[in-house]
Amino acid sequence: MYIRVCIKTVFSLGVLFCMFQQGHAQSPEELWEAAEQNYPLIRQHELISLTQDATLENIQRGWLPQINASAQATLQSDVPGWPEEMKGMLNQMGLDIQGLRRDQYRVGIDIVQPVYDGGMIRSKANVARAEAEVADAEADVQIYQLRRRVNDLYFGLLMLEEQIRLNAEQCALLAANEKKLASMCEHGTAAESDWGTVRAEMLACEQKGHDLEAQRSTLERLLAVFCGREKVSVELPHGDPIYNNVSSEEAHPELRLVDAHLRLVEMHDRQLDVALRPRLSLFASGYYGYPGYNMFDDMMHHRWTLNGIVGAKLTWNLTPLYTRRSDKARLRLQREQAEVGRDVFLFNQRLQTEQQGDDIERLSRNLASDEEIISLRQSVRHAAESKLQHGIIDTSSLVREIGNENTARLNQALHKVQYWKTIYDRKVTTNKH
Repeated sequence: MYIRVCIKTVFSLGVLFCMFQQGHAQSPEELWEAAEQNYPLIRQHELISLTQDATLENIQRGWLPQINASAQATLQSDVPGWPEEMKGMLNQMGLDIQGLRRDQYRVGIDIVQPVYDGGMIRSKANVARAEAEVADAEADVQIYQLRRRVNDLYFGLLMLEEQIRLNAEQCALLAANEKKLASMCEHGTAAESDWGTVRAEMLACEQKGHDLEAQRSTLERLLAVFCGREKVSVELPHGDPIYNNVSSEEAHPELRLVDAHLRLVEMHDRQLDVALRPRLSLFASGYYGYPGYNMFDDMMHHRWTLNGIVGAKLTWNLTPLYTRRSDKARLRLQREQAEVGRDVFLFNQRLQTEQQGDDIERLSRNLASDEEIISLRQSVRHAAESKLQHGIIDTSSLVREIGNENTARLNQALHKVQYWKTIYDRKVTTNKH
């Protein structure tokens, strides 16, 4: 019984710990990583690695002996034979030489063992590794773009939460004024239409709150599914973003992709040089059949025999010289295209970073004046409430001032969310953490 209680207690603590872990607000960086791990394309890295291993294994098998087995039967129109004069002389000596038969047969095997391939196998392996690196880098670029989508969902959800909070405050403010007007109507100091105006505005505010709640629920569910979580919780970042922007040691995925393309071009360029080197191999060939290598004996005895030959072979294929110049030119153009792609990316990145920096400064200036605007709007709204109680203004003016104050607060919230979203978008642009 004691053991069961202990187990139950430990289980309960584990559940509470998981709930705490799941309930705390996640930072954009945490959801970046979660989205990347949850994205189906992440499995592409493993597939690329397995494909590379299989390709390299097949390439290394080029050092294994090449074995060919064959069987053939032929019927020839003519075969080597003795001249008629020599046949007569041999017949006089008691030798009956019939010559080779026209039907010939052989079952054999040929073996070739590479000894020196000029570095072609190693070159093919290098090309395979470079191609896998390019495919891996392309997958990284696509996965990295998920961070922008996470930013859009994350800060969009934050903006909705701010709108819900401010809308609730506006509803509470309208409800308080509705209560005051209801009391004034009872005492005959306000018209029922004034109460109806505020009441209608409050109902519209509550209706807007329901819509915002539905939008938040949808966006929260989308972000959770996108990141592979059951539930997500977001919060506005804190601290000084200037000190948080520490350069990452890793290069941007786009630049890694350019470097991978350049290495692949370099491997292909080296392969062109390797293709011009000679090759040395050993070979062995043997067969069982008729005729054999001893043709004179086979002319006299029509029987199957074992035959074999071994040797070394040196080959030098000069055919690649025909296309070498055009192949070199093609690789040079591919190298230049990769370099241009790098320059274009760095140029666009610099422009985007400058624009994001300007947006951050603009939003920072707006945030500096937002608090004063809210304070002034709040003072005007207090004055409007006082004037309404003394019958100086109508309810429409009060509702307008409440709306102006709420708009000022919404602008402040929008500037805050935009400010931090721009900072995190710049982190994605520059690959800084």
